[in-house]
Amino acid sequence: MRTERHQLRSLAIVLVLACRQSKAPPPSAPPVVEVVRVQQRDVPIYREWVATLDGYRNAQIRSSVEGYLIAQRIREGSFVHKGEVLFDIDPRPFQAALEQANGDVAARIADERRTARDVERDRPLAEARAIPRSQLDNDVQLHKAAEAAVETARGAVRQAELNLGFTHVRSLIDGLVGIAEVQTGNLVSPTSVLTTVSQVQPIKAWFAISEQEYLEAAGRLHGEMVESPDGGGDGDNRGLAFELTLTDGSQYPHTGSFLFANRQLDSLTGTLRIATSFPNPARLLRPGQFARIRAATTVQRHALLVPQRAVTELQGTYQVMLLKPDSTVAIQPVTVGPRVDSLWVITRGLQPNDLVVVEGTQKAHTGTKVAPKPYARSGGY
Repeated sequence: MRTERHQLRSLAIVLVLACRQSKAPPPSAPPVVEVVRVQQRDVPIYREWVATLDGYRNAQIRSSVEGYLIAQRIREGSFVHKGEVLFDIDPRPFQAALEQANGDVAARIADERRTARDVERDRPLAEARAIPRSQLDNDVQLHKAAEAAVETARGAVRQAELNLGFTHVRSLIDGLVGIAEVQTGNLVSPTSVLTTVSQVQPIKAWFAISEQEYLEAAGRLHGEMVESPDGGGDGDNRGLAFELTLTDGSQYPHTGSFLFANRQLDSLTGTLRIATSFPNPARLLRPGQFARIRAATTVQRHALLVPQRAVTELQGTYQVMLLKPDSTVAIQPVTVGPRVDSLWVITRGLQPNDLVVVEGTQKAHTGTKVAPKPYARSGGY
């Protein structure tokens, strides 16, 4: 029994000595973080608005005469050319009116010729005093009235010809034709809208800017209008370049140009409507579509830039994790400016060439020593 106790005591002493002689565990490796260097360069500052697309020109197609619609020649939604016949109105009443007008011209010409002969016959008789001078004067007046009646009758013929031509309702512009508002057999009149044709190449985009935005850009907008006094109707104004983002998030491949600004601000909303023009060769854009439109309104000189994911927002304040020369990190409050694509302009709190942590901020705290490496997706940001 005593021997067993002695053996257990010896074993305990050996274990204690072994623990004392064991080495302390190695310190943990510093966390790996990805960092980027603060860039400084001139950057364009974009503003973005919601835009509504509209036809460059929208022509409401109406009938110039009253009659029954007998044919629709076009397919709704198709492309039509200027002068192309869209609808036919029953021409028979107008053909009859033209024939009647032609007959009236013939009758008026006959009267004019008869009065001309009366004047020719009575002139020598009046000079020989064989008839009263008043009779010749009366013949002359009747002849002039007959000549005027001929011109009036010819005007009626021209009007009848126009009315007969108006039975073929034609497109006033090149463009896409809309849905027909009438059907074959309907009685139409000059107050009836038959359809609408919209010119979509180019297409117009409308958006509204605030009064403050207008005041900031007034000088540049005025310059655009001076360069293109007609409002840039040909779409060749190269001053401000506008970009369009469609509702599916895709970027429209063509840039737009400034057309004109409305003559007054809306007193209810305090905004000014701006019109821009976009090429639309594939007719992808249609009137009534919504899109986001943006333009580089200013250029910020010597702006400091960091990736947006390097900036943390906390209760309305912004901060970044700054890498110090001794490889420790510290929280640095910053003031942010506008966003530029995936970057953020820092207006206060950083200096050029500072290193900020982009990935791994959750692993480090103020004063923590870290193992920095370049941000994998920096690539010039």
